[in-house]
Amino acid sequence: MKRREKVFPMVLFSMAAHWFVSCYRAARKIRGYAFFRVGNSCRPQHISSPDPSVTRSCPLKGGAQTLLCDIQGSLLRSPSFFPFFMLVAFEGGNPLRALLLLLSFPLIWLLGNQNELSLRIMVLITFCGLRTRDMDTVVRAVLPKFYLESLNLHSYEVLASAAKRVVLTSLPRVMVEGFLREHLGVSDVVGAELQVVGGYYTGFASRGASMAVKHKAIKDLFGNSKPDVGLVSSCNPHDHLLVSHCKEIYVVNEQQSRSSGAGSLMPRGKYPKPLVFHDGRLAFLPTPLAAVSLFLWLPLGLTLAIVRALIGIVLPYNAAIIAGALTGVHLRVQGLSNMDTTTTIKSTRSARGNKGVLYACNHRTLLDPIMVGTALGKPVTAVTYSLSKMSELIAPVKTVRLTRNRERDADTMRRLLDEGDLIVCPEGTTCREPYLLRFSSLFAELADDIVPVAVDTKVSMFHGTTATGLKWLDPVFFLMNPWAEYRVEFLGRVPPELTCAGGCTGWDVANRIQRQLADALGFGCTTLTRKDKYLMLAGNEGGG
Repeated sequence: MKRREKVFPMVLFSMAAHWFVSCYRAARKIRGYAFFRVGNSCRPQHISSPDPSVTRSCPLKGGAQTLLCDIQGSLLRSPSFFPFFMLVAFEGGNPLRALLLLLSFPLIWLLGNQNELSLRIMVLITFCGLRTRDMDTVVRAVLPKFYLESLNLHSYEVLASAAKRVVLTSLPRVMVEGFLREHLGVSDVVGAELQVVGGYYTGFASRGASMAVKHKAIKDLFGNSKPDVGLVSSCNPHDHLLVSHCKEIYVVNEQQSRSSGAGSLMPRGKYPKPLVFHDGRLAFLPTPLAAVSLFLWLPLGLTLAIVRALIGIVLPYNAAIIAGALTGVHLRVQGLSNMDTTTTIKSTRSARGNKGVLYACNHRTLLDPIMVGTALGKPVTAVTYSLSKMSELIAPVKTVRLTRNRERDADTMRRLLDEGDLIVCPEGTTCREPYLLRFSSLFAELADDIVPVAVDTKVSMFHGTTATGLKWLDPVFFLMNPWAEYRVEFLGRVPPELTCAGGCTGWDVANRIQRQLADALGFGCTTLTRKDKYLMLAGNEGGG
C-alpha cells in the first residue's frame, strides 16, 4: 500500500515534467520566427532553429498543401477576442448586456485573455439569453467587416496559398465559422459548441474546445497523416498542439506584427471578396478603452442629438450650417458656385414643361435630402421609401413617400416636379461602404433638367443607417456622433443631348450618372439592388 502511495506522486511529477518540456520546446519554436514585409514578398527573420524540420518560407508553393491554424492571433492581428464579444453583446443583444461585459473586463484581464476561465466568462455574459436569430444576423451582417479589417495580410497570403484550410479554435464556432467559410474558403472549422434551448443560447458549451477535443478533431480530419503546414502565433499558448501535429510551421510574431504597422493591414483591394454591405450601429472596433468611451458618451450624445435636430428645424439655412459646425457636424459644399443661375435654368427648360430641377444623388443616410436642401439654401421636396413617422415629423424638408409601384410613383414625381425642385436617390436604399448600387431609370425618364449630386459621410462612433434595426433611430444615431461630416458636391447640369430628350434611353442616363457620381466620390459601381442588400443583411426583401 505504501509503495502505491509513493508511485502515484512520481507519476504526477513525470506527467507535469513532460508537459513543461513540451510547452518549453513549442515556445522556443514560436519565439524564433516572424513574418515581416519586404517589397512584395513576405520573409521571416533568419534565426537558427532548434528543430531543423521547421520550414520558414512564405507563401506556400505548389498549391497542394493542407494548412491548420487558429483564427485568434494567427489570422487576426488583434491578440484579444474581447472586442468581438463586445460586438455580439451590443449589436446582437443590447447596451445593458454590453455594459455588463465591459464591467467584467478587469476580471478577464487579471485571468488573462487566453485563459479558459476568462473565455467562459465572456461566453456566458455574451450569449446567455441571446436569441439564435439575432446571432445569425450579427454573424452575417456585422462581424465580417471587423474581421476583414483585423485580418493579418501576411497570414492571409499563407492561408490563401494552401489547397485545404482547417481552423481549430477555442472560441465558439458560431462566432467564426460563417466568416471563415464564406470569406476565407476554410473547409473545416472546429470550435466550442454552445447549448441552445428553445431558440436561445444558455451561455454554456455543449462541447468545449479542450486539447483532447482538438486532438481528436485532428485525428478525425487527417487520420494517420499530418497537415503539411501549421500557422501559429507567438501569443497563443494553445498553438503548441499545432506545432506537434504539423510537418512545417509558419509563425506570426506579435511584436513584429505590431512594429510593421500598416504593413500587416489588409488593404480593401485585397479583400477575398468585396465588402459592399454590412450592418450594425458601431463604427469602430469596441476595444475595452473604446467601449468605456462609448458608455460615457451615450448620455451626452443623446442630448447633443436633440440640440442638433432643433438647430436644423428652427434656424435658417446659413445659421444652421454655422451652428451645426459648432456642435461637431460639418457640412462641406462643393460645386454650387459653378451651377447655372435661375435665369439660365428657366431658359433651358425642356419641352416637358416641368418647373423644377431634379437633383439625383447617391444615398448615404436619411439626412441626405436635408443636407442637400441646406446646401442649396432653399426648401426642396424629397421622395423616399419606407420613411418612419418620426423621421417624417422632424424632417425640416417636405418628404413624400413612394410606393414602389412604377406607374404611381411616376405620376407622383411628375406632379412634384411641376411644383418645384425635387431630390431623388435612385439607389432606393442606403449604402455605407464606398460603392454605388444600381440606379433606377425612372428619374431619368421623367426629367430632362437633372443635376447629379455626390454625397458622402464620415462618422466617428455610430452609423446612421440600419437594415435590421429600428429605422426611426437612424437620424438619432447619426446626430449622436461626437464628430460627423457631410460632403455635398454638385456636379453640374446634365447636357440636354445626354438626357432622354436627346435620344438616350433611361438606363443609359441612369448608368452614366451613376458612373459620374462614383468617379467624383472615388467609389465603385455595382449592379446590386436594394433587394440584394436586404437579402444579404436581413434575410428578407426589406422595406427601405
